[in-house]
Amino acid sequence: MFKPPWSPVLEQVADDVWVVRGDVKNGMNVYLLRDGSGVTAFDAGTKAMVKPVRKAAEQLGGLRRVVLGHADADHRGIAPYMGVPVICHPDEVTAAESEEFRNYWDLSKIEVGYARRVYPFLLSRWDGGPVQISETITEGDELCGFRVYAFPGHAPGQIGLFRESDGLAIVSDTVYFVDSSRFKPIDHPSVPHECFNWDTQKAAESVRKLAALNPKKVAAGHAEPFEAPDLVQQLLKAADAVDGKGISTAT
Repeated sequence: MFKPPWSPVLEQVADDVWVVRGDVKNGMNVYLLRDGSGVTAFDAGTKAMVKPVRKAAEQLGGLRRVVLGHADADHRGIAPYMGVPVICHPDEVTAAESEEFRNYWDLSKIEVGYARRVYPFLLSRWDGGPVQISETITEGDELCGFRVYAFPGHAPGQIGLFRESDGLAIVSDTVYFVDSSRFKPIDHPSVPHECFNWDTQKAAESVRKLAALNPKKVAAGHAEPFEAPDLVQQLLKAADAVDGKGISTAT
């Protein structure tokens, strides 16, 4: 049966780790981590991904819980609809449970006029709305064989996961592998665009913190997982591209 090229896909990223890629250009990622006989979802994508994530989780034994990398509209989308506990960092609880978008977003800073105009529509379409948080998770906790790290900056309570055995980092929006002004992939990591950041200087510091882990592969909230022989150097270069005023010079 014919499937449109934008149909959601389930792909294996590493041992006991899968990603559901869906929504616009399959650019939104929900990671499924082996958790006993079922799976835990890390990041919650967009509302349009409820059915494909549910189907993928059922194929892998069933969904046990959802862990938010952070609570932005395009990362909490499925969370209210899965019928499982939802977990996040303490500094994301208020945003996760709120009807409102982030008060620090400034879409006027987006360079491309079309993107400035379309983002309000997209954010409303992506968002699944507020979700009740059942418990919190912080740096140093263990999750499905990964260690939890705090990577604040893009969002106050953003977290990521790192597995030392294979160097896999799953990092939500700690780094971008997309040009968020032009909706297209890029071939290098960048600090998220300042228009969406709580604190861009802290976001750059979190990229340096990620680099210090010496990851072999970085799986972010958007685009495909990234690996390169000089990955650490590329991460440091991305952090260095943030100038002294806290402004990301990369889109």
